[in-house]
Amino acid sequence: MKYPALTNNKILTFNGMQHQVKRWRLLDKKVAFTNGCFDILHQGHLEILSQAAALGDILVVGVNTDASVKKLKGENRPVNNESFRAQMLASLTMIDAVVLFDEETPLELIRIIEPDTLIKGGDYAIEQIVGAEDVIKNGGEVKIIPLVKGYSTTALIQKIQEL
Repeated sequence: MKYPALTNNKILTFNGMQHQVKRWRLLDKKVAFTNGCFDILHQGHLEILSQAAALGDILVVGVNTDASVKKLKGENRPVNNESFRAQMLASLTMIDAVVLFDEETPLELIRIIEPDTLIKGGDYAIEQIVGAEDVIKNGGEVKIIPLVKGYSTTALIQKIQEL
């Protein structure tokens, strides 16, 4: 990798994220947040991430750890380990910070970050989005971005298995 320090500096712990958010707030930056497993990065992910980045000055992405993905998706997942998934996302210029979370939901992380905008893909309704109530209560907003039809990690895995 050409610039590993630049990429690795974008992968933060909960504590590091808390301190970084304080710095951004001092600079009056609007923080957008989204999360997911991002097991195999595909066109649908890139579309949601690019639209999410446009909704704030800073884009923070929460990434489920391997243990969390297994609980949500089953024993055969993730395909890529958490370290690679975090580094892959951190290498995208549209993303300012990546944080791994071990819980099944990012609620604790959302409460630490207190994003101005919480973003999820179109397969959710606002009532189903973890942390939406907290974000709205803090004066933020929740945005749902339509999914790109035909793109999902599960569908991609199935397609590969059929080859």
